[in-house]
Amino acid sequence: MRLFLRLLPAVLMSLISQSLFAQDSFFIAFADSAYQLTKLRVQYDPSYFSINYPNGDIPADKGVCTDVVIRAYRKMGIDLQKEVHEDMKANFEKYPKNWGLSRTDKNIDHRRVPNLMKFFERKGTMKDISENPDDYLPGDIVCWNLGGGITHIGIVSNQTNWRGSRHKIIHNIGGGQVIEDMLFDYEIIGHYSYPK
Repeated sequence: MRLFLRLLPAVLMSLISQSLFAQDSFFIAFADSAYQLTKLRVQYDPSYFSINYPNGDIPADKGVCTDVVIRAYRKMGIDLQKEVHEDMKANFEKYPKNWGLSRTDKNIDHRRVPNLMKFFERKGTMKDISENPDDYLPGDIVCWNLGGGITHIGIVSNQTNWRGSRHKIIHNIGGGQVIEDMLFDYEIIGHYSYPK
């Protein structure tokens, strides 16, 4: 009986850890899928492309910040092109009007940060924006204001900086799909999770 009582806390902690891991397994896998993208050579290219629908993608060696998010979700079996297009088509009035469009465009709508922010706000979970790095978990989506009306998006990775004080971000801000310690480099304007 004494041995059982001594082992009970360890067993309980193990069960709690396993349930937490299971709960977060999608986000861990999502962060891993994003990390795999950093191994591919991609040139920053914000050009408009005509692409297939659904599951359309621009050329694999090109992309912007949104393409990192789109491609990571696609590795998880989620087609953001289709998801965003369908939600915008049904709720066009709720999406930003930054581009003067009167209807959806399945080639580009999902590749615009403000549209992804609105989609994650509507269909995902909005998380707190804070200066506490512990609030940003692997698989979270973070959006920034770079200034001058330019927005940016990235994915919180499983890897931490060399001090272990915060997770690195997987994104493309002009130098290809990379993983960097840049969470607080710009003003954070959105923080989401989206497991379909």
